Amino acid sequence: MTPQTHFLARLFAHRTKLLQSVLRMSSTASPEKSDNLTQQFSDRLFDCAATGKVDEVKSLLGGAVSKDSKNERGWTALMFAARNGQLPVIEVLVEKGCDVNIMNASGQTALDIASFWNHTDSAAFLQKHSTHSPFDQAINYYSQNPLYRASELRKNAEWLEAAVQKENTKFVVFASDLRPFFIKGEGNRFRLAVMNHTQLSSCLAKKPDVVFLGLEAWDPHSSAWFALKLHDGEEDLCKEHNPNGYFAELFPRSRDVMMLEDTHAGIFAEAHSVLQWLDRYRFCPTCGTSTQIAEGGYKRVCDDKECRSLKGVHNTCYPRVDPSLIMLVVSPDNKRCLLGRQTRFPPKMYSCLAGFMEPGECIEDTCRREVQEESGVKVGRVEYHSSQPWPFPATLMLGCIAHARTEEIQIDPEELEDVRWFSRAEIAQMLAARHPDGLFLPPPTAIARQLVMSWVTRTANL
Repeated sequence: MTPQTHFLARLFAHRTKLLQSVLRMSSTASPEKSDNLTQQFSDRLFDCAATGKVDEVKSLLGGAVSKDSKNERGWTALMFAARNGQLPVIEVLVEKGCDVNIMNASGQTALDIASFWNHTDSAAFLQKHSTHSPFDQAINYYSQNPLYRASELRKNAEWLEAAVQKENTKFVVFASDLRPFFIKGEGNRFRLAVMNHTQLSSCLAKKPDVVFLGLEAWDPHSSAWFALKLHDGEEDLCKEHNPNGYFAELFPRSRDVMMLEDTHAGIFAEAHSVLQWLDRYRFCPTCGTSTQIAEGGYKRVCDDKECRSLKGVHNTCYPRVDPSLIMLVVSPDNKRCLLGRQTRFPPKMYSCLAGFMEPGECIEDTCRREVQEESGVKVGRVEYHSSQPWPFPATLMLGCIAHARTEEIQIDPEELEDVRWFSRAEIAQMLAARHPDGLFLPPPTAIARQLVMSWVTRTANL
């Protein structure tokens, strides 16, 4: 041991004893002072766990700090370590007996958090010590938004105004025609370019459309994220700060929009959907008067104080989401599935049937109606599989497995140009890009492909 190392070891030992002494003294202090001191040390434990300070974590756990203490959002030190992939800290906390199955206010365990943020080593370690099985649930593209939406802060205009001014606040930027500004990510993926207040000060001074997307963590002091729509002629400002960035085309939908990193795809889905709503509904749907943006972009308020939309709750005042069904129809013997193609599809691509819900219609009836209208096939039992936000402009695709009662096909030529039954062997060839006729399925980012894969993996002898 070098003199320097020996000195640091003695210093750390002294610090540990001092900390333990302070914590013991706190137990004899007044309840109010004791609680305040305990909270301070708990906050310190959370910070050390998040930043990977293993020795300080050990020191704090040696005192009066509870290893499973929680903050106001139910987050433990183990969760903070999982959020940042601090595996050495996680190992220490688990060794000290931290409960890996505790859930926070959002129902997430440390394992859920580590898995969501792609910390594979941390997730694998936590999985070994978890008594809970991970959810057997599909997670589709556009549905992995990591931000805490903090809807309770949307009505706090003072907080929102202050958050926009902070240097740790992050902005994702869209052109005046709502093309997103991208930069290169890992591998062949893309990311939303993230900018700050200083870089966008001239744009913000002109009062553009701004949407509060949420916070990076449950802590209200964490970094806030906003989406900003530029005015005409301001695009060059973004390129000054990100020379390799570019505004991605949306229509016809560019391949790049389907190649965002998963969490950035989720942020894009929220930002683009709300900005589209703000752009399309500038006038009150009830009386036609102009409206003002409120609640961080999540509400429009009619300027006519006598308008009915200001009396009671009206869904015309808030961003809309249009539900649609997308379903994989399987044959009565479960050996084939029904796929179709629209004229706008790329040549030789087949996909699941789909359609919008109508007022007063349940999911099951929408599925049965749409399948019969488009293909003539009648459906009985309907199973929900998963959902996918589709931000063009704001659709929620509800994925289902539909069990056919009949097999005869009668195509509606106004809807589809072809519908046919495919065997499991053919589907396997399409998934492997080896179909003899070159037929193929939508990409992995489409929920249609996930529905097909779900059916294929349920069956054997491919």
